[in-house]
Amino acid sequence: MAQFEISTDYLKRVLEDLINTPSPTGDTDWAVQMVQNELESLEVSSSKTTKGALVAHYDGLRKSKPRALTAHIDTLGAMVSEVKSNGRLKLTALNGVNWPTVESEGVTIRTQSERQIRGSVVLKNGAVHVNKDASTEKRNSDTLEVRIDEVTSSAEETRLLGIDVGDYVYFDPRFEASDSGYIRSRFLDDKACVACVLAALKALKDDGVTPVQRTDILFSVHEEVGHGGHDGLPDDLNELIVIDMAVVGDGQAGTEHMCSICPKDSSGPYSKALTSKLKQISSQQGINLVSDVYPYYGSDGSAYWRQGGQAQVALIGPGVDTSHGYERTHIDALRDTAALIAEYLVAD
Repeated sequence: MAQFEISTDYLKRVLEDLINTPSPTGDTDWAVQMVQNELESLEVSSSKTTKGALVAHYDGLRKSKPRALTAHIDTLGAMVSEVKSNGRLKLTALNGVNWPTVESEGVTIRTQSERQIRGSVVLKNGAVHVNKDASTEKRNSDTLEVRIDEVTSSAEETRLLGIDVGDYVYFDPRFEASDSGYIRSRFLDDKACVACVLAALKALKDDGVTPVQRTDILFSVHEEVGHGGHDGLPDDLNELIVIDMAVVGDGQAGTEHMCSICPKDSSGPYSKALTSKLKQISSQQGINLVSDVYPYYGSDGSAYWRQGGQAQVALIGPGVDTSHGYERTHIDALRDTAALIAEYLVAD
């Protein structure tokens, strides 16, 4: 059995707070500050990088083989790319948005003056009573637009509201936790994993345990655009564990109920030795862990290596259904992921 007890109440509370704190790539300050506040409550020191990421630090019992963890705070989102002549907004994706899944979603536009204006994503000329092709048209950034919940019918009137090109647009996450243990929300990728890391650190603190090796923890903020993996990490790392959502779908062994480990994604294989080490830890401690190859996937581990990182890298995370859509996981997967993180930090 795992030696650490993971607080599911803490895990769910932190996750809900994170989910409800917008952090699309490029606009992550609020969520970074929230995570830093949590680290302070756990008596873990941290600092922000020039790029805006957060790095926490443990001295550890030894420093012979320094380690690191990373999970990303940034999520999918959108930005205003055009204020249209009808007063509505055209969007550009902050990478990876599956456009059909955001139709009819509520949004918040954050202006340069920090005003927050509500709206929704709708199909252009979307009324089926006047557009016979409304049900069959493709959904993408050209066919969907933001209908603003303010009186405006022109670009000039919209700009008078303070809205302009470059403003960030937040999709409503719609977080919901059921009595059966399911958690349904946008942006479980990767806020579920950030919550798992924090829950693991809390378990260590509650038991008065220090990581075996010097350990840095990167909460990156540019993963969704491919350059978050090396930000603020030291050059002498021996091992790096990436915690990111696990793929659930046809052909995959993983489910929403367990932690997965990925020996290979579309960027190539991860470290065989470190992957085997994590499998051994999970087996010894009775933690459910399944191995899966991810066909269309990259992580901060891939970015770390591309940016010159020399450490061994492995990838774990809780199973998340319908990734980059309206996602779902289960508390069992989150608890097992947090437990594996905690066990790894104290393992030789």
